[in-house]
Amino acid sequence: MKKIILYSFLFISLATLCSFSVHKFYVSIYQINYVPEKKMIQITSRIFTDDLNAVLTKKYNQKIHIGETLESEQDVTLLKRYILENLSIKIDNKLQSINYLSKELEGNIVICYLNIKNISKVKSFEIQNTALLELNEEQQNIMQMDIFNKKENILFTVNNVKALLKP
Repeated sequence: MKKIILYSFLFISLATLCSFSVHKFYVSIYQINYVPEKKMIQITSRIFTDDLNAVLTKKYNQKIHIGETLESEQDVTLLKRYILENLSIKIDNKLQSINYLSKELEGNIVICYLNIKNISKVKSFEIQNTALLELNEEQQNIMQMDIFNKKENILFTVNNVKALLKP
């Protein structure tokens, strides 16, 4: 009788656990630092490779292979274009030109390096980030910033794509 109860409990537990679906997190992380001695804003983005390939494939209507053996120069060009189209920064109400420097892979994450040069002083910092938001409504872009000698964390979602920082 104890075995029947034990097997029934295990079966019910297993069935309950199997009924829960695996939930994927849709998150990217950006680090933005103002380096006054270099008169530069440094930007690093970390995006899951599969999410990035999915959004690029959807947007440009062709199969993209970032981080894969089939990666082409055109894939990297489209990555650069996408990042620059979906990230904008205004400093003191002036739209800035963001420079895409390079990318590298770390496991299943694509790390992109960007910067903005010739920034001698920052009185206000406005940022807009719409990356990956068209792919999934649950997408969250986390910004970790050090602009006015203080650390700020901002969460960008479908309903919140802009932020304004002042000292």
